[in-house]
Amino acid sequence: MLVLTLSALLLNGVTAQGRENPQRPSLASVSHLSVYSSDLKKTEQFYVHDLGATKGTDPQDSAGVRYYFSPVQFVEVLPLPADDQDQKNRFRGVGYNVANAEEMRRYLDTHSIVVPAAVTKGSDGSEFFAVNDPEGNRIEFVQPPPHPIAIQPSPISQHIMHVGYIVHDVAAENDFYLTLLGFRPYWHGGMKDDSADWISMQLPDGRDWVEFMTAQGPEKTGIPTAMSQETAGVLDHFALGVDNIEHSYNLLFERDGLNGRHSPVQLGRDGKWQLNLYDPDGTRAELMEFHPAEKPCCSPFLLPSPTR
Repeated sequence: MLVLTLSALLLNGVTAQGRENPQRPSLASVSHLSVYSSDLKKTEQFYVHDLGATKGTDPQDSAGVRYYFSPVQFVEVLPLPADDQDQKNRFRGVGYNVANAEEMRRYLDTHSIVVPAAVTKGSDGSEFFAVNDPEGNRIEFVQPPPHPIAIQPSPISQHIMHVGYIVHDVAAENDFYLTLLGFRPYWHGGMKDDSADWISMQLPDGRDWVEFMTAQGPEKTGIPTAMSQETAGVLDHFALGVDNIEHSYNLLFERDGLNGRHSPVQLGRDGKWQLNLYDPDGTRAELMEFHPAEKPCCSPFLLPSPTR
């Protein structure tokens, strides 16, 4: 009878100590990139005027502002802390949309990840919590509100296709993203054909992805001492998916949205056409076609590309 009881408990996802062993809930899309701004007015001009995002209040932080590209995808902008004026970091963290925030919190808790005691509920009805990945990056899991905000669709893009940030120890990060969360290898490459400076992994239940921007040096976390704020902004970035990069460039030109720093239209090492723009603090907004135009360098794509 004891054996049967234990077996029944395990089959129902409960350990012998009576603790639940929850399954990981669906994790299918990028939620947001969170950044700091030293000039909120200039930042608003970039996201609203140049990129066509819809400005909204921040249901999680009254000091913040959201710039929506879809009802459940946005860039969160927070004022640069007064005591950080001389620092070069503008990256606060990223968020991923999850089917059930509380289930994800319990799932991570049972796998020895430090989590808050409960999820937090935003003023819009969303539920969320944040953890630190192995390098201390703030990773937020967001259960979107039951009635997402109505926005005016951006003429530039309605899809944050991926987020990228600085990573030092890929093996340690893989324990969290690949093994625990179920992310899947998508592509890797660099400026040289035999390099893996950029490592992309799709979310377990969707085609959005995270891009590890590997950094060299003795540091284990954050921005290397020798790295400039400009370079850090190139690495800590987000990408908007577009159907045709030439059309996007022409639209930006017509909107007078190319006044700041930007690259020419160019073919990336992954074989996808792209265009890079930068917000006033240097955070990169990468416009990228959904599908490659030619064979990528360095490694093949291991999964289908995202779609609109």
